[in-house]
This record gives sequence, structure tokens and C-alpha cells, in this order.
Amino acid sequence: MSSKVEQHQGQAAKGWRLWLVFAIFLVLVVGITGKLLSLYMVDQAFLQNQGDARSVRTMLIPAHRGLITDRNGEPLAVSAPVASIWVDPRFIDVQHRNFRRLSQVLEIPHDELLSRLQSNAERRFVYLRRQVTPELAENVQVLGIPGVNVDREYRRFYPAGEVTAHIVGFTNVDGEGQEGMELAYEQILSGEHGRKLVMRDRVGRTISHIRSIQDAQPGTDLQLSIDLRLQYMAYRELKAVVEAHNADSGSVVILDVQTGEVLAMVNQPSYNPNDRSRLQPAALRNRAMTDLFEPGSTVKPMSVAAALMTGRYKPDTVVKTSPGTMRVRNATIRDFRNYGDLDLTGIITKSSNVGTVRLVLDMEHDRLPSLLQNMGMGQMTHTGFPGERSGVLPFVSERQVVERATMSYGYGLSVTPLQLAQAYIPFASDGIMRPVSLLKIDENKGHRIMPEGVGHQVLDMMETVIGPAGTARRAAVTGYRVAGKTGTVHRLGSSGYNRDEYTAVFAGIAPVSDPRLAVVVMVDNPKGREYYGGEVAAPVFSRVTQGAMRLLNIDPDKWPEGKGQVANR
Repeated sequence: MSSKVEQHQGQAAKGWRLWLVFAIFLVLVVGITGKLLSLYMVDQAFLQNQGDARSVRTMLIPAHRGLITDRNGEPLAVSAPVASIWVDPRFIDVQHRNFRRLSQVLEIPHDELLSRLQSNAERRFVYLRRQVTPELAENVQVLGIPGVNVDREYRRFYPAGEVTAHIVGFTNVDGEGQEGMELAYEQILSGEHGRKLVMRDRVGRTISHIRSIQDAQPGTDLQLSIDLRLQYMAYRELKAVVEAHNADSGSVVILDVQTGEVLAMVNQPSYNPNDRSRLQPAALRNRAMTDLFEPGSTVKPMSVAAALMTGRYKPDTVVKTSPGTMRVRNATIRDFRNYGDLDLTGIITKSSNVGTVRLVLDMEHDRLPSLLQNMGMGQMTHTGFPGERSGVLPFVSERQVVERATMSYGYGLSVTPLQLAQAYIPFASDGIMRPVSLLKIDENKGHRIMPEGVGHQVLDMMETVIGPAGTARRAAVTGYRVAGKTGTVHRLGSSGYNRDEYTAVFAGIAPVSDPRLAVVVMVDNPKGREYYGGEVAAPVFSRVTQGAMRLLNIDPDKWPEGKGQVANR
């Protein structure tokens, strides 16, 4: 009887244990099923996002920056495909058999490479080299080092180098304009970067392209007004004269007087935008648009034009300049020597300070300043170029007699070389003033600032400056009639004008019979025995203008009967 009871109790205990195991399994099944349902239905979006975050990346598609060309389509700034090498310090294998080879390929010392990785150990993205050649990037990829990645981008190259550096400017390593036209037209040149989704593995290597989010929009091309042929020629001549006279700096500007386009603009010192490792900040300035100087005697044709515009003077009107000096209140005005009686043409030919002062003091006090303002002095040239200066044209009252006198021969005001070149356009176009442009344009009508005939009269007077009796015989151009005016200006220092420092200037127009070009040459602080505008700047004008006439295929002048050309010397 007892054995049956014990047998029954054993069977009951065994059945209870089976039910317990079954219950545990049931709970596990229910739990697993519930978790699966939760992951599938409730947490699916969250988990998908987390997975994507660890494998799917949004990559930038660099936009191709717009091309910059000269007026004839010659490239001045181009974007070439390059690569950048970057690493994820958390995944890079510094024990990899090719790690030392990586430092050799990238030309980074092994210890320095290790130090950079250790100092950025918590970061996910560190550049090793930017803008390397595709060949170098391929050499890095074949090393197969986990955590080392290659991205494609563009690098800006400047085929003309230092010759066009001041106009074109340059971009930074991210392709953003920093100087010149690259900066001025950044918005249209840069375009718009695109984006795409890619799949990457845990060490950052791109496995596959998923889809494009936004296509890259390339930048718009920009065509400048300059002629690269003239730019090279002007740069060569300017560099030679600055070196020959040990000058501090210099500028040359060539304008098309029919459109106002800048055909050439060069400066010294310059720099190579393709290699800025030894760049000096002073070399960055486009001095033709940013540096100011007193124009000196190059303003005298404008003083004579103002006198002609009064109607009381004609080119043959005689002005007494004896004895070669005159007192204006407490100031003494001097000529180089006593020229006696001069007509208006003779005043320009001999560059008489006394004659110019007598003209200006005999007219209303605001006549000359108004004309200078209409010729663009004291105003921005509105080219859009970053950092361009407006110059200084001071207000002079009727009582400021000395200031009026000195303004008549170019002291007390300041201009840029570009402004001075623009101011000579009305002499070439018989009184029509035109805005200047750094972009190629088809037409520029301008507006009249002088009565008809006045501009041509002054142009004929300036032609005598290059003649046998003038101050700029060395500005003559073989086969062409040219007109212009020299300027030799004392440089302004901290305590007044420096006695032994000068700025040599020549501003001219060619050819006289059918004007096409206005050219300004400015050489700052030439050293040595030659420092006059007729000795330093005029020969550069001659060579630059001669070359421009040939390159632009401009026919030689038709010389008036009985008027032979002046030999170039």
C-alpha cells in the first residue's frame, strides 16, 4: 500500500517538473516572439536609422568652378581634378605592414604621422594631405590600409601665373575666392555642390553608391576684358624697368578708349598664385587699383581743357610765364626754366607750371575740380574689384588760392593708375567719358563731359610733348602718332615731400589719327640718376604701345602733310 502511494507521488512530482519546463519554454517563446514583433513593428524605423548611421553616409559632390578666360578665350584660371587623403584615427591600423610606406608616399615623416593620429585619436575625420594628384591618391589606395580614405575634389590652377595674379586672384584650399576676380565673382564662379548617399564599411571605405540626393551645379564661366598677349608684354616691360631702376613698385594699365575695357593691367612686385609658400603680403595688392599717388603734370592737359571750355581761350592764346617763377600768396611756383611767352600748346609742350597756374587762377574756382570729377577722379571706378580705391579730390574754395594753384599741376589730389588712364579717355574720344570694365563687353556709349572739339584740341597739343621740343621724346612709337604727358612727382613722406624720392609717370594715347588705346605707366621711387617721367616711364610707354599696335594689328598712322614722324629714341 505504501509503495503505491510513493509511486503515485513520484509520478506527480515528475509531471510537475515537466509542466515547469514547459512553462519556462512557453515564457521564452512568448518573450522572443514579443521582442521580434517589437523590433519589427515598433522599433523598425529606429533600428533602420541606427544601422544606416553606421554604414550609410552623405557625401559631397564638389561642383566644378567656373573657368576664367581672357577676351580671346585663353584660360586664366582652371579647375583640375585632384584628391584628398583623410583617415579615421579610430580605425586606422598603425601596425599594418604598409603603414611606413604610407608615410613615404605622402612625404610625411613616420613619427610626425603617428603623432598627428594620436593627437586626433577621438576624431572621426583628419586630413593627411589635401589636393594631391590622382596618381598619388591611387598609390595610397593600393596600400590597402584600413581607415585611410580618398575623396575626389578640384584644385585651382593659374596658367599665366604671376602675370595675371593681381587681376584673377586666387582661391583657398576649399576652392573659395580670396583675392581678385575670384573673390569679386565668387557667387557665380563657385556653382553649387551636390550630395549623394553611399554605403561604407566600418573602417570608412566606400562600398557602393546608393543614390544621388542633389546633382552638382557647375559654376558660370567668366570672360575678362584683358588680352593675355598684351598682359604678357606689359608685364615683361614693367618688370624690366622696375629692376633696372631699382624702383619700389610699378604699374601699367592699357585701356580700349572705344569701350573702356581694360586690355592689360600689371604690377610689380607680383606673386605666383600656384605657389604661395613664400608669399609676401605687400605683393598681393593690385596697385593699379589700390595704390594712390599724386598725378603731377599729367593733370596739366585737364587744366588746359578747363580753360578751353570757358570759351575765353584758344590753343594759340598766349600766356606770359616770365620770369619762370610766380608768387601765389606765400608759395613760389617755378618752371624748369624761363620759357617766356607760351601759347596753350606751348604750356603743355614745355610742361609749364607757371602757365598752368595762370590759366586756372583766371577761371572760376570750381571749373577744374568739376572737370576732374567728371573725368572720374575722387570716385570709384565701379569695376566691382575688391579693395579698389576712389582716390582723393579735395574740395577747394575760392579763397584757397594756393590749393587751386597746386591742383592745376597735379599736387594735392591723388589717383590710382586706372583712374588716370580712364581720365584720358575723353581726350581720345573728343569729350566722351566711358566707364571702365574688367569684363569683356561689346559696347559702351558713355556720356559727354566736354564740348565737341575740345578733346581733339588737347590731344593735338599733347602730341607735341613727344616732338623734338617736348619732354617725352623717348615715348615716340615708330610708325604711329602718339600723344601724352609726363609727370615727375615728389613722393609724400611722414614729414612732407621727400626731396630725393620721386614717382615717374607717363599717360598717353595712340594712335592720334584714330585713337584706340590709353596707356598709363607709373614707376614708384626709381633710384639712380634717371627719375623723370620722360626718362623712366616714357620708354616703357613706347615699347608697350609699339607691341600693342602690332598684336592688335592696328594700321600705322596717316601722317599729316609736311609732318614727319618722330624717331623712337
